[in-house]
Amino acid sequence: MRMSIMQISGVIILICFYGAYFSKMLFQRKKGIKTNQMGKGKKDFVTLLVERVLGVLTVLIVFFELGSILKGTHWYFNEFIRIAGIIAAAAGVVIFIIAMWTMRDSWRAGIPDQEDTSMITEGIYKYSRNPAFLGFDLMYLGILTAFFNPVLLAVTVCTILMLHLQILQEEKYLEIVFGEEYLVYKQITGRYFCFF
Repeated sequence: MRMSIMQISGVIILICFYGAYFSKMLFQRKKGIKTNQMGKGKKDFVTLLVERVLGVLTVLIVFFELGSILKGTHWYFNEFIRIAGIIAAAAGVVIFIIAMWTMRDSWRAGIPDQEDTSMITEGIYKYSRNPAFLGFDLMYLGILTAFFNPVLLAVTVCTILMLHLQILQEEKYLEIVFGEEYLVYKQITGRYFCFF
């Protein structure tokens, strides 16, 4: 089966996104940093539940995205909208990589369990408190738009909802760890972008 340019673009986006994610994890592991904190050592039931469900969904969505791309599904949307989806997904990858790079060794997946991290408010974090999550959301929504089908829609909505719940859990953690410094940052920088 010959893949279209749209399908090839979708596969490249997934490779770049997850390649960056796992490369960062491996790089940090070599430095003795435990990047993956999802659902590990959590005493709070809600945080544990959110991180475990999110962990499962972020693995499952890869298979649904890849399946949708390889099948070339695209219900309802014309070519222009599908191209806009590819552009949004690519922008999500770029934002995610910039966010990881800006965080340096403070980047974690999940809420750190008794690990020291720094509060980052520079670079892309001047405009978004959660640019890595914004990158995830744009990539997921872009792939959904380019390769729309009802199953991918359901998985994408569930995953984005769980990412938002993860952000809310992380905000509670950051308020405890960084106190007034984080509260001031929270007032001047939007959760996703600028004032939003």
